[in-house]
This record gives sequence, C-alpha cells and structure tokens, in this order.
Amino acid sequence: MPAEDDAAEGTRIVVKLDDLLHARRMTLTELAERVGLTLANLSILKTGKAKAIRFTTLEAICRELDCQPGDLLGYDAGADA
Repeated sequence: MPAEDDAAEGTRIVVKLDDLLHARRMTLTELAERVGLTLANLSILKTGKAKAIRFTTLEAICRELDCQPGDLLGYDAGADA
C-alpha cells in the first residue's frame, strides 16, 4: 500500500545536485565527463526523476564534487504527507 502511494506520488528523496554544482562552479556537462555518465542520465538524476542510483555512480559523483552522499541526497518527510 505505501509503496504504491510512493510510486504514484513520487519520492521523498531530494537530489541536491544542482546546489552542489553551483557551489563547486561546475557544469552538469563537466561532471558527466568526469564521472563517465551521459548528460541525459545525469540530468535525470539532477531533476529528481531517477528511480535508483548505483553506488559506483554515487561514489564517482561524491569523489568529483568532494562531498558525502548525504550532501547529495536528502529526505523530505513532509513531501507526500
């Protein structure tokens, strides 16, 4: 029941990639090249439309942005309440 609601309503996981890119003065294109992802896939992650992220991808993004996973991902408890 709740899993279906999450799928229909979206996710409560917030991706803060845009903020990190801005703080590091890096473009999405530059990050895509550095981590070996397509710009399209990274854009899906940035807009919060991704359904999952591989740990290897998360590790590569954190390495290039010099951040922790918690800096990139957050949880919004009130998003679908």
